[in-house]
Amino acid sequence: MRTLTAQMSSDGHAWRLYVVVYGEPNWPTFRWDRPGPVPTGAERRRVLAALGYEVAPGAVWSWTEDSRDPDDDSTPVVLIAAVDVREQEGATA
Repeated sequence: MRTLTAQMSSDGHAWRLYVVVYGEPNWPTFRWDRPGPVPTGAERRRVLAALGYEVAPGAVWSWTEDSRDPDDDSTPVVLIAAVDVREQEGATA
């Protein structure tokens, strides 16, 4: 079964979760219209399921931070989380 990457990001406004599907123009995406709190693991699982995916066995979310301008540490931080996912059992592509 093919493993893909799901990412979740926020620049201090809404949170967005998307599955990176190279070669596809529109990636499966969901948006929480809230700056906080960070979507829980249960919320993320429900959204992934609604998009037809599940966290790959043994995979855990990893977090990193980025910036709109990496050379200027006074710019707002963008938080990015990532996890390996696979299509849900029984999901149709």
